[in-house]
Amino acid sequence: MGKLAINTAQNVNLDYKLIGLGERMVAFLIDGIILITYITIMENLVNLSEIFDADGWTKRGFLGLFTLPAFFYSVLCHIIFGGQTVGKMIMKIKVVRFDGTPTQWYNFMVRWMLRIIDIWLFFSSIGILSILLSDKKQRVGDAAAGTVVISVKKKHRITSTILEDINDDYVPVFSNVTQLTDKDVRIIKEAFTISKKNNDFKTLTLLKNKICDTLGIETKLYDVKFIDTILKDYNYYAQNM
Repeated sequence: MGKLAINTAQNVNLDYKLIGLGERMVAFLIDGIILITYITIMENLVNLSEIFDADGWTKRGFLGLFTLPAFFYSVLCHIIFGGQTVGKMIMKIKVVRFDGTPTQWYNFMVRWMLRIIDIWLFFSSIGILSILLSDKKQRVGDAAAGTVVISVKKKHRITSTILEDINDDYVPVFSNVTQLTDKDVRIIKEAFTISKKNNDFKTLTLLKNKICDTLGIETKLYDVKFIDTILKDYNYYAQNM
């Protein structure tokens, strides 16, 4: 089952906040420390071990082989850990597609290849400026890959709870709501609450359409009634399973 992400017309994710320069730089420094530590260990291993006690060129060859994973560290971590490096995990940030679709390996490859422009060219000035000037806080690699960096810190607001008041005799309407996860329903409820409060009818319609597409539902219920029913149905099945 796919994860559900809802964006407003301004492409601001209702569940997560976009991450700017500060936290990304800290995550980058953490990853840098990890890489330096790894390379230092490999250098000492090659220099001190009798197994590699050979001429200088042979040692350099082994050292290059052992440090090769460091070169691909960023792209491999993003692919394996679903949009995070160790630094991003510690900072609780993550790379995702800004349109809410699942991030693919080629999105991470594009971001990684364009690091040469964002990070290594002109002392990172291009990447820094693009993050500061972009509405979505994207560096050049993000813009090319269609990704953004978001916070995945847990929220403790009332709107983040998935609990709904339902009567003992409540009869569910949509049985396939069980395809959703608690996280999906939490996002739906928060988007629903914010949109109703702000009379954001366009986002309510977008939210309804996204739910219908995800679950394969066709309904004549109007937006508010439909979403409210989805939330109640999910709670019914969650409490009775």
